[in-house]
Amino acid sequence: MGKRVVHLEFPAQDLERGKKFWEGVGGWEIKDSGMPGMQYLMWQEGDQGGGVYSMEGQSGTTLYLGADDIDADLAKVKELGGDAEDKQPIPNVGWFSRCKDSEGNEFSLFQSDESAPMPEGMRS
Repeated sequence: MGKRVVHLEFPAQDLERGKKFWEGVGGWEIKDSGMPGMQYLMWQEGDQGGGVYSMEGQSGTTLYLGADDIDADLAKVKELGGDAEDKQPIPNVGWFSRCKDSEGNEFSLFQSDESAPMPEGMRS
């Protein structure tokens, strides 16, 4: 079986307007995720979910593909002519990496891992 879409992100110039739009169109109940240091609204239905977040000057949906072994998938992206950033932790949730395919299309990879640590700069 191929990769599954596990998460979508929609940047919003106006967070409340974006929330209202995606609740109406998607039928999702979107709530504050409680992520420290940022306003990130999120919905979750089973193993799929998404977020609406405030990001000045950014546009376009980010698609996250589920990974069983993010390190192997990052190596495969690079092997096939794409580009991938180093994986980053989402504390107690998992790992993600922003990538580009061989044609410059952006996407991200995500691997669930509840033992993912808090990033160095955010530790108190």
